Amino acid sequence: MGDSHQPRRLSVHQALGGGCVADLLLWKKWTRGVTFLVSATALWFIFERAGYNVLSFVATVLLLLVAILFLWAKSASLLNRALPPLPDLKISEQAVVKIANVMREWVNYTLSIAYDLTVGRNLKLFLQVALGLWLISYIGSLFNFVTLVYIGVILSLTVPLLYDKYQEIIDEKLHIAHKAIQALSLRIDKVLSKIPLASNKEKKIQ
Repeated sequence: MGDSHQPRRLSVHQALGGGCVADLLLWKKWTRGVTFLVSATALWFIFERAGYNVLSFVATVLLLLVAILFLWAKSASLLNRALPPLPDLKISEQAVVKIANVMREWVNYTLSIAYDLTVGRNLKLFLQVALGLWLISYIGSLFNFVTLVYIGVILSLTVPLLYDKYQEIIDEKLHIAHKAIQALSLRIDKVLSKIPLASNKEKKIQ
């Protein structure tokens, strides 16, 4: 009999939503993965190495697209052929509500952190936010925005696949790292508890 206490393997495909995005990130259909990687690499080369501006590139692509569709429609009306197959170009109300709900959750989460930093005077949270912002600033000084996006694309196409393949080994290492971080966090809490904080009740000025 097998070990009943063995942890259940996480389905990375289901964790990523189980749809087309999950298939792409896990290379279930390698042609789509290769197409996405080549397209991202080509765009990175155009913007980073060739020196194209993002705004001018988008405007040029849209101009070519509009011109092609216009000429296609004109020639179709003259030659009695079918018009170009365009989808219904509109945003549904459900999509707007869903995007608004996601934005509201992020804004509320950010405001709760700001409240803990200002009113709650959470020193530990302040140090975590300060460290995170410093890391973002440091990484941003090493790469520009286009390169950061490209690095994110490369990581999204490699990290989920590697985790799905070596999940047991990675989980073991993450468990060890988590225990080490917990021990370090306890030490930091002990140090912070010895730091005197100002009382919430401010003295009235006579």
